[in-house]
Formats: sequence, C-alpha cells, structure tokens
Amino acid sequence: MKKSSFLALAFAGMLSVPAIAQNSIEFKEFTLDNGLHVIMHKDNTTPIVVTSVLYHVGSKNEDPERTGFAHFFEHLLFEGSENIGRGEYMKKIQSEGGTLNAYTSNDITYYYETLPSNKLEIALYMESERMLHAKIDQIGVDTQREVVKEEKRQRYDNQPYGTILPETLLRAYSEHPYQWAPIGSLDHLNAASLQEFMDFYKEFYVPNNATLTIAGDIDYKQTEEWVKEYFADIPKGQKEIYRPSIVEPKKTAEIRDVIYDNIQIPAVIQAYNLPPKTDKDSYAMDMLSTYLTGGNSSLMTKELVDKQQKALAVAAIPLDLEDGGIFIMYGIANMGVQAEDLEKEIDVLIRQVQQEGVSEEDFQKLQNIIENDVVSGNSSLDGIAGNLAQSYVFYGNTNQINMELEKYREVTRDDLKRVANKYLTLDGRVVLYYLPKPAESKQ
Repeated sequence: MKKSSFLALAFAGMLSVPAIAQNSIEFKEFTLDNGLHVIMHKDNTTPIVVTSVLYHVGSKNEDPERTGFAHFFEHLLFEGSENIGRGEYMKKIQSEGGTLNAYTSNDITYYYETLPSNKLEIALYMESERMLHAKIDQIGVDTQREVVKEEKRQRYDNQPYGTILPETLLRAYSEHPYQWAPIGSLDHLNAASLQEFMDFYKEFYVPNNATLTIAGDIDYKQTEEWVKEYFADIPKGQKEIYRPSIVEPKKTAEIRDVIYDNIQIPAVIQAYNLPPKTDKDSYAMDMLSTYLTGGNSSLMTKELVDKQQKALAVAAIPLDLEDGGIFIMYGIANMGVQAEDLEKEIDVLIRQVQQEGVSEEDFQKLQNIIENDVVSGNSSLDGIAGNLAQSYVFYGNTNQINMELEKYREVTRDDLKRVANKYLTLDGRVVLYYLPKPAESKQ
C-alpha cells in the first residue's frame, strides 16, 4: 500500500498546505465456505465498477529451481478457459467497454478489470472462470513463454540499468526466496513440464488463497448474490499452500560488486534491508526514503543533482515486502564523475540524517507529501479496490485502509533519525557499481 519515493514530484507545489482530511472508506465483507474472502465497496457517483482478485502468491512462493512461475501465470491466465476461447478473455472485456490488467510482485498476483456497472456480472463470471477452469495446456505455455522472453529482453536485458533489481536482490538476500525477481529464470520456465504448471495452478489459484474485491456503482445485495452464484461452488484447494518461513539473517558485512552494462554513464546502487511490511518502522522508513530521494524536493536531488551536480538523477525503489523488503537507492553519475566520488557524497548525506535528523520545516513538508499520497491513493475505484485487498491480505484487517493516514501521522522526527541509524547501516548493505562495458566486450 505504501507508494514509491517518486511521488514527491507531483506534489512539489503543494508543500505548504495544511493536513489533509480523508473520508472513511466504507465496505462490507464476507467469506464463502470455500475460503474466498469477498470485499465490497459501494460508490454510486459514477456508473463504473472495478472487480479484482488478489491471489496470495508471488515469486517468494516458488521452488528455487522453478522461478518465474507466478509472473508466468499472470500472463498464462489470460489465455482463456474451458468456456472462454483462446485469446478471447481480453476481447470479451474490451468489447463490453472495459479495461483489464494484472501485475505480479514478490508477494502477490493481482488481476483487475474496470467495466460499466451494468456489466458487473460479466466480470464476476470471467474471474470465476479464471479461478476454476483456466486453460493450462501446452499451446498456452509455449505461447506465453515467448511473451515472457520478449518482456525480459525489453525490460531487463536491453534496458540501460535494467538489471538493477535482479542483481540487487541476488546479493541482498542469502536465504530468503526474495533473492530472485518476479521475472525469474527463463531456463527454469523452459525446463518445466506441463504437469508442473498445472500443479502450481491447483495449489495457488484456489478460493482459499484469493481475495475478491468489487468497488463502484453496485447494490450490495445483488452483488453478494452474484458472487455466491459464480464462486460458491468452486472447490477449496486440497493442498497446503506453501508460505516460506525462512527468516533472512541480518547482514553484518558490506557486500560490494561491479556490474558491467551497456551504458555510457556509471551508476551507484545501494540497498538496505527493511523490516516486514506490517512492522511499525515501515511507515518511518517510507517517509525517510521520500525525504532522501523522492523527487525534485528531496535531499539528495537538491544536493547531488542541483547543488553539487555530481549526479544526473537520484531515485529509489523502496520494496515494501511482506517478510521484509529492501530500500534500493541509486544515483546516475554526471559526466566525468566517478562512481566512487558519487558514493562518497551519498554516504555524507546519509550520515547527516543519522546525526542531525530532519529539520522541523522539512518534516512538515514531508508530512504533507505523504498525506497527499495516501489520500490520492484512495481517490479512484481501482486504488480503493487494491488497497482494500492488500489491507486484508497483509494486515488481516480490511479496515487498515482507514488507518494508514494516522499511522503516518504517528511518525515523529525522532523516529526518522532512529530508523536512519537502525536500517541504513553502512556495514550491512549492498553496494553495486554499474560501469560501462569495456570497448572490446561490446563488439
């Protein structure tokens, strides 16, 4: 539910506004006998409805020898079902005036569609088909393997600095399955049998591992009736759902490495381990990451990009994960600046925050940025649907959606200084230098 540090840019001109009020998000929820949890939110202001299903399966639930399965299924489950022809899933939703999409993280896989509210029954039918009758066959597997290969080429292999996430995860985790990115290994996907894909589907894409959320122009009674009609008879999963119990040991030594990439300008990547998503400190760390690297008004952008001109850009990827994520911070060096010099200046600013904390004026600005982000995150039906589902799955309390703002407001300046010293430890981090490949290796 927490947003990345890039949010500050959008609110740079709004830093002097007072604290924001957020209307309570009302909802009703129930659980079917097969374990499917259902959350409904009624908003009759516009004739649209968002239907989503969150499956509590991500890359961390995978076999280390079969990585990439969760992300692969994000694609595979658009192939169709026993009752929906191959390639017809997207066409059906779009022909009814709707849009649809999905994403996979280390923790979850999330499918959602937006439709005119009088088409809600169609969305429920389509999602029930995905859950019960998905088409898992060799043609679909072979087709989606090619899709995933192309995605990996575009987003990772051929993208400058595109491997930052997988290279950092590989070194930030030594035991926990967070050590691989959701894209996984194409070799593993190529080696997997059709039966292995079918087994993965039967284990994780079951009602007792899913949360169905319907948000928008709905009638509660009618919606509940339709949910029961389409989902109540889906069998509960028969296999115990794998949840890794591995606790990543605390690093006491710095890990350093060099990655040679098809780039022209060096970059410095630093990664620090974070507490579990539900830990109270996660709110303070989210605020701290925004203060350090969150857009044009952030400390490191003002100092390293604007003032010193040591960096072309400084940003962060704060992975807020269920079992404990990582705060990835990266800076792209300016022309003529060595990676070592940029790293030294980054460390100076980290130590400055650890020793001096955040000024009262900057803290007030930071609070306004964060509060604006929380409220904005619940300003659309798709945002509400996603946040309701994640509140239930990660916190076991759907009403967490209405508690987020207060949790951020409880964070103090002392908390920011404390977590900076606790988690941004220079002796237990990962440092990567991304350097241009030598000329001879490019040929």
